[in-house]
Amino acid sequence: MLNLDPLTLISRAIILVIAFTIHEFSHAFIANAYGDDTPRVNGRLTLNPLVHLDVIGSLMLVIAGFGWAKPVPVNPYWLKQRSRSAIMWVSLAGPLSNLLMAFLAALPLKFGLATLTGLQASGLRPLAIFWVEFIWINIALMVFNLIPVAPLDGEKVLDFFLPPSAQAMYDRIRPYSPAILLILIFALPYLGIDIVSWIMSPAVNGLFKLFTGLG
Repeated sequence: MLNLDPLTLISRAIILVIAFTIHEFSHAFIANAYGDDTPRVNGRLTLNPLVHLDVIGSLMLVIAGFGWAKPVPVNPYWLKQRSRSAIMWVSLAGPLSNLLMAFLAALPLKFGLATLTGLQASGLRPLAIFWVEFIWINIALMVFNLIPVAPLDGEKVLDFFLPPSAQAMYDRIRPYSPAILLILIFALPYLGIDIVSWIMSPAVNGLFKLFTGLG
């Protein structure tokens, strides 16, 4: 459902610049730390948002509350040579950066250093909206990206932890993952089967409540 409230839309526009930029930079930073210079060569080892943002993915975040940025190019072969877990950590770096941003932003609310009602009573409603959206969207981006379907980060994370007995079956499914993801996000909800929301809502709401102490 579209939320056309101007304050929410402005908040999301600012948040996407921060959240997506740090998310993708984190991928690039960890890949570079493992010795893969592919992100640096492609100009992705930077906090310049213009390098990372995807037009359609950015619009989706502003309008619908979720979206995506341009994937950071890495060299899987080179990463595997450095460490078996390298690809997993590079993939996990993005979602973890969103989780960390949400956690840090929520600390003042959690410990009562500030309240949303207090901000609104002080005439700072835009800041209250931005604060809630920042925490919620970063948690949502973390959870969404950990769904184990390519091209999301969770696919590489799951791949690392799968036992050898399940690896062959997962490899057969992998080429169809982008189509599966599109079906999950766009097709099934029209049939009343919103699997992504069933997965994400409890996790996002639970973490939001845990971090902020708010219902």
